[in-house]
Amino acid sequence: MNPKQKSTILITCSAGLVDFLQQEVKQLGFAPQSPHKTGLEIQGDQLDAMLLNLHLRTAYNVLFLLKQFPCNSPDELYREVSKLPWEQMISPDEYLSVVSRVDAACIDNTMFASLKVKDAIVDRIAQHTGSRPDSGKDKNGVVIHLFWKNNRCWLYLNTSGQKISDRGYRKIPHQAPLRESLAAAIIQAAGYDGSQTLVCPMCGSGTLAIEAALIASRRAPGLLRTNFGFMHMNYFDDSAWQQMRTAAQKQSKKRGGKAAFKPAPIIATDIDPDAVEAARKNALTAGVSHLIDFDICDFADTNVPDLSTSEDDTSDDNGIILMNPEYGSRLGEIEDLKKTYERIGDFFKQKCTGYTGYIFTGNPDLAKKVHLRTSRKIPFFNANIECRLLKYELYSGTKKNRPDTDPRSHLSC
Repeated sequence: MNPKQKSTILITCSAGLVDFLQQEVKQLGFAPQSPHKTGLEIQGDQLDAMLLNLHLRTAYNVLFLLKQFPCNSPDELYREVSKLPWEQMISPDEYLSVVSRVDAACIDNTMFASLKVKDAIVDRIAQHTGSRPDSGKDKNGVVIHLFWKNNRCWLYLNTSGQKISDRGYRKIPHQAPLRESLAAAIIQAAGYDGSQTLVCPMCGSGTLAIEAALIASRRAPGLLRTNFGFMHMNYFDDSAWQQMRTAAQKQSKKRGGKAAFKPAPIIATDIDPDAVEAARKNALTAGVSHLIDFDICDFADTNVPDLSTSEDDTSDDNGIILMNPEYGSRLGEIEDLKKTYERIGDFFKQKCTGYTGYIFTGNPDLAKKVHLRTSRKIPFFNANIECRLLKYELYSGTKKNRPDTDPRSHLSC
């Protein structure tokens, strides 16, 4: 197969992130097509797929369409899959995984569909080479995706392998951390670009702060990964991949220990020493520990820099406070969390004047306990939990260079 042959590339994401994904794809020079709830399509070749895997922050997988065909039975599925020149694409020494999503009347077992695809591939390879690849559920080698809807099939190569939202830096996840792709989207929704002071109380294992540091330093998230699905194909162009990596490294504003651009301070705190230790180690693995100031303290005791001393007198958004408190699932937890959310409101009012506050939560009733007026509510999903990123304007009305309007319009309470 010619890696420069163009086809449809399906880029998947979690529900609620497609707008952020679409923006990223456009910034990379591609024209998004057919956006839907959990993804979009572009036209490109497998070199384009490699570039997408290197740079995308909010995506799950980059799937390259190998074939689409009508299909009315498992036997027909086997025959159609067998027609592809798998022996040219996959070495018998490789490891193969097949993932299927099926909605067809002729089959009621997704695992059986996956088995048919796997058999068709390995049988063809064995016929031409005399041996067959090992196969199983692990996605650390070649990964093939089958989508079967009614009487039509789409067969994709998953060029990512494991989800590209799994950056590889989170060696110590701690308690129920945000997925990296969701954290990156939250950071983008907050308008963060590295020029604003960013404060992340309740930092947990540090995902929000680390994703912010990666964005601030313009570090491509794929640089953190050493294994992608496309690397296991016979036609993998390692030279082209290394050139992409080198270009991405040069793009980063932190190279060789010499900072061409120093982001504004990023501060991350948590009352749990184990959480902060996990966050420190994760940031070190991600290569951004030098950009984040960690501290162990109650969120209300977080050091919030005074923006009135900022040398940047022209920015209307010099500082961002970003919090991801627990949502609560049981009545007792929710009662305790009501006090926490009330304290967050007090913290915003008493210590965060001049900042823009954000709370990411999946519990709208608890959010009401903050007792501050939101200026925006941005919808997200954390797994199957519908969430909101709530924005609070915390200006006192005396912030430098703000328009000459009624100062009461800038009050949040």
